[in-house]
Amino acid sequence: MRHFIGLREHRQLLSLLPALFKHALRRRSTQLCRDDRSYYITTPIFYVNASPHLGHLYSAVIADCLHRYKLLQGFKSQFATGTDEHGLKIQQAAEAAGKDPLTFCTDVSERFRHLFSSCNISYTDYIRTTQQRHRQAVEHFWSVLWNKGLIYKGSYEGWYSTQDESFLTPLQVSDALDSSGKEIKVSLESGHKVEWMKEENYMFRLSAFRSQLLDWLRGNPHAVQPERFQQAVLQLLQEDLPDLSVSRQRNRLQWGIPVPGDPEQTIYVWLDALVNYLTVAGYPHEHDQWWRVAHHVIGKDILKFHAVYWPAFLLGAGLPLPKTIYVHSHWTVEGKKMSKSVGNVVDPLECSQMFTTDGMRYFLLRQGVPDSDCDYTDNKVMKLLNAELADSLGGLLNRCTAPALNPAQVYPCFCPQSFPREQGGRAVEEDYHMLEAVKSLPAVVEKHYESMHMYKALEAISACVRQTNGFVQRHTPWKLDQRDSKDKRWQDTIVHVSLECLRIYGTLLQPIIPETSNKLLSRLGVQPEERSWAALNFLSRYQGLDCPFEGRALGVDSGVLFTRLGTQNVDKEKPKKTKKSANSK
Repeated sequence: MRHFIGLREHRQLLSLLPALFKHALRRRSTQLCRDDRSYYITTPIFYVNASPHLGHLYSAVIADCLHRYKLLQGFKSQFATGTDEHGLKIQQAAEAAGKDPLTFCTDVSERFRHLFSSCNISYTDYIRTTQQRHRQAVEHFWSVLWNKGLIYKGSYEGWYSTQDESFLTPLQVSDALDSSGKEIKVSLESGHKVEWMKEENYMFRLSAFRSQLLDWLRGNPHAVQPERFQQAVLQLLQEDLPDLSVSRQRNRLQWGIPVPGDPEQTIYVWLDALVNYLTVAGYPHEHDQWWRVAHHVIGKDILKFHAVYWPAFLLGAGLPLPKTIYVHSHWTVEGKKMSKSVGNVVDPLECSQMFTTDGMRYFLLRQGVPDSDCDYTDNKVMKLLNAELADSLGGLLNRCTAPALNPAQVYPCFCPQSFPREQGGRAVEEDYHMLEAVKSLPAVVEKHYESMHMYKALEAISACVRQTNGFVQRHTPWKLDQRDSKDKRWQDTIVHVSLECLRIYGTLLQPIIPETSNKLLSRLGVQPEERSWAALNFLSRYQGLDCPFEGRALGVDSGVLFTRLGTQNVDKEKPKKTKKSANSK
């Protein structure tokens, strides 16, 4: 790799960077003191060279969960998703499909939009990099970096992966054989073919930002989560960073935004794409409110671009860095990587129709472990949903609202003598343990939502649901004599406590399974304004306080909370795939 730059100019620039970095951090620190309860969450913008797959839906569901959770906490939240539509890979895919690039991009972008709409992804902005507002933001961002001397005309010589739209060092490349047995070079990380490229283009002074990036990560141990990915970025920064080529010659790449003032060059797709987060925030004029509270959700394969290139670009432009970059791992299918050539790519829309929208959301967040790859099978989905949503949660609701146990169809009264704060009533030790667990559950769930460990939050909720089922089973309220006043008070207390537990579970599950939670809370008679995080006051009568729900009529019985899934139903609804249709995806 060879770069042409004056030594004196480079030294002058380096002398300015520490002050620039300190200014950016100082500005960020001052702005964070303003508590206006704003929150901005993004998914990656998805590349439109192919239809959406399970991993795309996983990213979107994580971000949607965080957005809904923050709204429950009273934040003003903005949630952006969309599509990345420029680059050589798109140019080639459009040519292969016999379409002009914009028509090709629009067709695929609409598939993503349809998937997200079908899966209850409540985004507030859907960005496409072919939109005029984005082009204006990219041109302005480029001009800021150019005017600060951070972009210079030079040349790039080295390995480039069109499939990854990524420049690679010699250490990131290895030898391999293609399908015909011909020797080729491939990326060690992705396995995709790379080609030697030698071009005169524009370079970004990435090399000048290594120490500032290290300072940022060391000073913000939760900037990249989970921890293993923060360590991975620190490892990347142990080596010197080469300057980054940020344009391609126009005769090689026509489908993209031209470099301002140089129509012979096209802006590098990753610089173009990353600016989308600023575009949505209102850049370059009214972005401050949202940009200073930005959080990104990304897959682990694009970590370098978001945790090295993007912060360096932002530091160069004098903008605050993201609050958090949440990173998740990938999904395999029966232990194998999803691949169009193998024909095992999971269609998320098909799955959401088969297992319901809430069912797929629950499965992805319950089984998805951000730190490591997770495996998908239809059978695994069915077993989980039947056990935890249909049987455990749905069974508990059905028991406590059934006319046999609750003939008046009300939120019954709590009797402090039956369930006193000190043991001595009819409650036993395990019942007190359950109350403690449910009382502390919101704090546990909040901690795990904040760190993107939704699966841990759902583990904790599921454990409490099991405890509540155990509580009901232990005391068999259906066997009590309703004609006996003491039995009647104890029976009402058991049902009251169980409904209070269900109210807490339904409220906490709203970001995960919004439709099912709404159904549950509506059945309990909980009004929309009583479903916020602030309303999570568990069993107030046990604390000697009034309960707004006591004596209130239950909501309309709208049927089974979550219908059990059977193998026959799954096979019946799953379209038969021919070899041809599997490969055409």
